[in-house]
Amino acid sequence: MEQLLHYVWKHRLFPLKPLQTTAGRPVEILDVGIANCHAGPDFFNAKIKIDGVLWVGNVELHVRASDWKRHGHAADPAYDSVILHVVSEADRTVCRTDGTPVPQLVLPVPPRVLEGYRQLLQSDRYPPCCHILPELPRLVVHDWLASLRLERLADKTGQLEQLAVAYSQDWEHVFFVSLARSFGFGVNADIFERWAKTIPLAALAKHRDRLVQIEAVFFGHAGLLQGAPADAYMGQLQQEYAYLCHKFGLQPPTVGHWRFLRLRPNNFPHVRIAQLACLYHRGQGLLSQLLEADGLSQWQALLKGGTSDYWVTHYTFGPPTEARPKSLSRKAIDLLLINTVVPFLYAYGKWRIDESLCERAKALMEELKPEDNHIIRMWQECGLKVEHAGDSQALIQLKKNYCDLKKCLYCRFGYAYLKAARQP
Repeated sequence: MEQLLHYVWKHRLFPLKPLQTTAGRPVEILDVGIANCHAGPDFFNAKIKIDGVLWVGNVELHVRASDWKRHGHAADPAYDSVILHVVSEADRTVCRTDGTPVPQLVLPVPPRVLEGYRQLLQSDRYPPCCHILPELPRLVVHDWLASLRLERLADKTGQLEQLAVAYSQDWEHVFFVSLARSFGFGVNADIFERWAKTIPLAALAKHRDRLVQIEAVFFGHAGLLQGAPADAYMGQLQQEYAYLCHKFGLQPPTVGHWRFLRLRPNNFPHVRIAQLACLYHRGQGLLSQLLEADGLSQWQALLKGGTSDYWVTHYTFGPPTEARPKSLSRKAIDLLLINTVVPFLYAYGKWRIDESLCERAKALMEELKPEDNHIIRMWQECGLKVEHAGDSQALIQLKKNYCDLKKCLYCRFGYAYLKAARQP
């Protein structure tokens, strides 16, 4: 309910009758202030007249007035600047650290808004605002999706910046870990990331010209070379892995259990690791090539990859299967571009203070086709037009960071829903 009170205050949904404090002093709201997303009072720099006297300061909101003391504000000097305490229920008086009382205003939530909010939270349909989406102005939809797209890029950029700090700004290593995670394609994403963090790239760089040794380390560190060899090639990789572990003092890590259930053979971890090994083998200076690539077709060609000859007839170690090349599909390549290259270009551009890289990342997103998954299909069924990958990324952000968390009051679609609900 406190979020709803924030919504009512921010959008000035005040009663038609004159406002007054719990002490009976008239209140005039000139400016509700600026919403604060961090620690401290809820709204900064509000302008309020109380009994004809202009006050400029901060506003705090609570469901009950007693929450003021319960949250520790009575002993916190940061709240001495509060000029008005807005509540749904004034169950006690509140004071600043020096004992002076804080004026309080009981602000009721309009019944139509309250009912609309309950419908959003309790609706059996998902998303609950689906019936209003086709009626929204195109500009409203476009602006909200553009904001969500940048929000998702910012989230991914933050994750890459943390990796860069962990690897002392070694962006080659950051790119490898990020790319490996994307090679998990959702199901094995976490374990691929953990695995990639164990790969000794500095040592392996000395053997980058020998694909068999790259595969030995990749499969060995993935825990996929354990036990009796299933065939001669696995035995060869075991020997190479033992040699390289001795040479570089490597210890086989424990990365977890790979998932195979309900995966198509082309998505088996063995195949994905073989593709990544081939890409690493062929792609000396891959990061530089990606940064210099101009146009979608060049980026797609760089990531196409392939595998060693052994994997043309194998999905795992053991008996051969029908010969099928294991190069990445166009759809898989586009997913790598969306989930790895775009956020990396954006993060790297921010780090280098190179706006052109950031702009190329945003342009590439609009050049790629939208993703096709259950989240995107859900929004399309609601009447939203998804034109490119930027739109699909925005809608994924919307579902995961707003719809799933019931943050309808922070969503522009939710705002439109409640705006329609409060119309007589």
